[in-house]
Formats: sequence, structure tokens, C-alpha cells
Amino acid sequence: MKRYDSKNEKIATISTFLLIPLSGLVTDIYIPSFPDMQKAFAVSSHEIQLTLSYFLISYGIAMLFVGPLVDSFGRYRLIIGSLFIFLLSSVALAYAPSITFVYSMRIIQGITTAFIVVGKRAFLVDIFSGAKLRNYMSTLSIVWAIAPISAPFIGGYLQQIWDWTANFYLLALYALFVLVLELRYSGEALKTFKPFRAKEILTSYRTVLSAPDFFIGLFVLGCAYAMIMVFAMSAPFIVENHFNFSPVETGYCALLSGVGVMIGGFIGKATIEKKLVIKLFCAVAGILLLGVGMYVSGFYIDHIAVLMIFVLLLHTASGFVYNAYFTYCLTRFPAHAGVSSGLTSGGSYLFTSVLSFLMISTFTITQQTQLAQSYIGFGLLIGAVTLPLAFLFRRKERQLVSTTDEI
Repeated sequence: MKRYDSKNEKIATISTFLLIPLSGLVTDIYIPSFPDMQKAFAVSSHEIQLTLSYFLISYGIAMLFVGPLVDSFGRYRLIIGSLFIFLLSSVALAYAPSITFVYSMRIIQGITTAFIVVGKRAFLVDIFSGAKLRNYMSTLSIVWAIAPISAPFIGGYLQQIWDWTANFYLLALYALFVLVLELRYSGEALKTFKPFRAKEILTSYRTVLSAPDFFIGLFVLGCAYAMIMVFAMSAPFIVENHFNFSPVETGYCALLSGVGVMIGGFIGKATIEKKLVIKLFCAVAGILLLGVGMYVSGFYIDHIAVLMIFVLLLHTASGFVYNAYFTYCLTRFPAHAGVSSGLTSGGSYLFTSVLSFLMISTFTITQQTQLAQSYIGFGLLIGAVTLPLAFLFRRKERQLVSTTDEI
């Protein structure tokens, strides 16, 4: 087995940062092609949106179980194998004969992406520690935001110049490029392989999930990302059907949405030392105020510029929330890096898929006011769990002070 060589740290880290946004790239690049895919397969818009839901659900479920596997069998071989399968599935999608085949390939992509992302996050824990590790983990959500920014923008042009299949050819080329980097410069960095024993694995899961602050964090992350995904799933039909723009304009709108997520990530990174609960309360207040403003203005001004100003600001708040709690969850249990990494993404993605599906099913989002209602709903959900979270942190602080006094 090829071992990681620290002399390749720089390129191996770059390769990691290229793979971390893969989940966002796979979900967002073909969004501008939704209407074209709807016509190509002669199905409803809801059936096309399910291609995204199937990926999110399979990705989320796989994330829950990938952690122990990468802790027991190592990161490197699983990542290499998953990248190869992902590459093949992307090519297969370009030749998909039916929507059912698309669903099956998206499920495969969800599972392989889970192995890749969890493995690479754990890889960073293997080679870094302390403040440097926290800095890289905080940077991850900013790097991840590159996909929502660039993917729909690129996908819009690919759709305009070629058709929907070009998106999946690009994914295949991307996977091939990073696969070469991994084979050449990366390797197995895990020093101690944990025995693959059910009892020890269940103990790790119990340790992580029994922490209320961690479990609440999964729900908060799910809400924050669901805000972004509801817009992503609705944008092609709002922009192209309601406002009569092209897929390129859908890409520009998604680009602006991603900019908001990235700005929020930078704000989260800049305030990394501030108290988490205070940051969440400020974000919730902002989401609710902006959501109400977006809803009211929608009755008076039906213009894409107004819509996107609110989306930019709301996704900035969402990106801020995601960065704050993402960093907290990933660094909460360093002794269980694979399990906590898998549960952080898997649990949050499951919440994301369920919440976004319920929101899309509850509201037929075709205009600004309906989208605003979904944002208000997510703001209320985050606010509802922030109150008990504040109580938990306050109790932990009192216990720490009490222990210190006894010492």
C-alpha cells in the first residue's frame, strides 16, 4: 500500500481541496439543464428535481456508515476506487436511456462521493493538528462554496453551447484529473487502523451522537444547506419559466447565490473565536427579517434583480451559519475523525434532503413570495433549536467553572 509522503504535503492538500467541493459540484453543475432534461426524458419538473434528491439521500445515508470504514481500512484505497467508479458513472449518465437510469447513477454517485469527501476530510485530520487543523477545517466550507458559485455558471454555458450531457462529461474529466493527482502525490496517512468491530464502532457512534450539541448541529447544518438547495431546485423554473430567461441567466443567478454562501463562510472564518450561540442568534434574526422583507416586496415588485438581492443576503446568512457549526462539529471529536466527519455531512445531508423535499412538496415555488416563505420557515426552525443549544452551552460553562473551583 502506498504511504503518504510529507514532502508532497502541498500538492496533496491542494488535491484534497479540489475534492472537497465535489458534492456541491455534482449537485449544482447540471441545475441550469433541468428544463432541457425535462424535455429530453419527457417527465415532470418534480421527476427531474428527484435526480437531486436521490443524490442527496444516498450521499447522506452513505455518510453515516463511511466513517468506520475509512477509520478501519484506510482512506487512500477507498478514495481511489470511489473516484474511478464516479468517473464511470459520469460517463454513463451522458448516455442515460431513461430517467430511471439517471436515478440509479445518481445514487451511485452519492455513495462514491461520500467515500471521497469523508476520506479527504479525515486525511486532513491525519496530517494536521491544533490551530492549523481548525484553520483548514474552517477553510473547507469556504472552498466547498466554490462549487455553488462556479458550477451552475459553467453548467449554464455548457447547456447553452451543447446540451445537458456536457455537464456529466465535465464531471468525468474532473474526476480523471484529480484521480491522477491522488495516484501520484497522495497516499495512506492513517497511522493507526481501528479494528472493524461492531462493538467499538457502535461505541464511537454512541459517543458522538449522544452529545446534544453535536446532534442539534446536524439539524442546524441541514436547515442552512436546505435553504440553498431549495433555491437551487427552484431557480431554473423561476428564472427560465417565470422570468423567461435562458439557462445562462440561471447560471448567473446561481453564481450570485454561491457568492453569498462564500461571503458568509469568510465572515464565519473571521469570527471563529466568537461564541457559537451568539453568532446563531444574530444569523436567525437576519434570516427572519430578510425573509419577511422578501415576502412583502414580492407583492409590489416582480423583478429578478429584487429576487437576487434578497437571495444574496439570505445565502450569506446561511453560509455564515453553515461555516460556524460545520467547523464546530468536525473538530468536536478528534479521536473519532472518520465517524464525526461522516456523521457531520451524512446527518446534515439527510436533514437537508428531507427538509428541502418537504419544502418543495409543501410549496410550489415558482415566484419570489413562495421562495420567501421557505426562507422564513428555515429561519424559524434554526431559531427553535438555538434556544435549547444556548441552555446546553450555559450548563457546560457552569460545570467547567464548578470543576475548576473544586480543583
